[in-house]
Parts: sequence; C-alpha cells; structure tokens
Amino acid sequence: MSAPHPDVIPLLEKQLTHELQAAQSYLALAYWCDVEHWSGYSRFFHKQTSEEREHAERFLKHLADRDIVPKIGALEAPKHDYRDLEECARAAYELERANTRGIHECYAGAVQHGDLPAQVMLHWFINEQVEEEAWSDKMLTKTRRAACSGALQYLDRHLEKELAGEDSAAES
Repeated sequence: MSAPHPDVIPLLEKQLTHELQAAQSYLALAYWCDVEHWSGYSRFFHKQTSEEREHAERFLKHLADRDIVPKIGALEAPKHDYRDLEECARAAYELERANTRGIHECYAGAVQHGDLPAQVMLHWFINEQVEEEAWSDKMLTKTRRAACSGALQYLDRHLEKELAGEDSAAES
C-alpha cells in the first residue's frame, strides 16, 4: 500500500493525539464524577475514555499499516476540577465538537491530496462523530434541564438509557 501523502501524515498524527487527549479528559471527568458520587456519569465517562483510546488506535494502526511510525504528541494535563455536572456535560460537548473539527480537517487534507485510503478510514469517523455530537448535545441539554437534585439523581441513574433514547421509565 502506498504511504500517505506527506501533508496528510501530520493531520492524522494531530488527530490521534487529540483522541488521546480526549481520553485523558474523559478519564478526569469520570473521576470527578466518581468523587462527587455521580456514578452514572462516572460510568459513562469511563466508557468514553475507552472509546477515545480505541479511536486513537484506529489512527495509529492506519499509519502503521501504511509503513509510517506515528508521532504521538505530548498530552496536557486535563482539567480536573468542575463546578457541577453541567460544567462536566459542557466539557464533553466541547470535546466532541473539537473532535469533529479535527476529523473534518483530516478529511479535507486527504481529499486535497488524493489520499484515498485515509478518506475511507475517515468516513467511519465522520459517521461516528454524528453520534458523538448527538449524545453530547443531549447530555448537556438534559443536565441543564435537571434543575433539582431529584431530577439530577434520576438522570445520573438512567444516563446511558436517556442518551441512547431508551424508555427508562418503563423499567424503573
């Protein structure tokens, strides 16, 4: 297989580093929620940590399969102190929008330079980001609307079902 275009490689490396940074950020969110006893949010953010690592692995493998040893950029310490759950949900929302911008930048570069293998790989990410933006928007909206402690407790208990659009009321 041909190597990626030299101008596409740094775009892919930048995005794989961003995916790793997002994983670290979700890990910090998970433990903030854990310490604050928001177990549903903590569980969800732990899952996101794993998912972002898997996303980084897709980029790493793509580059390695094309005989490129990927350069992994330095990661910054993620934010770890949050005011409340709404600030956590806002952080997740912003992480996903940044991921989308990075994926789109990679895709535009791959198209510009005719890197068909990168374009095909990035199609998966483009579709994935539609889902990621949808749940992050829903999480932020539902967290904002849960104005009282009882509503937040309910949302925390049923967060994954709520974000997936399942009817948790029938199972309560």
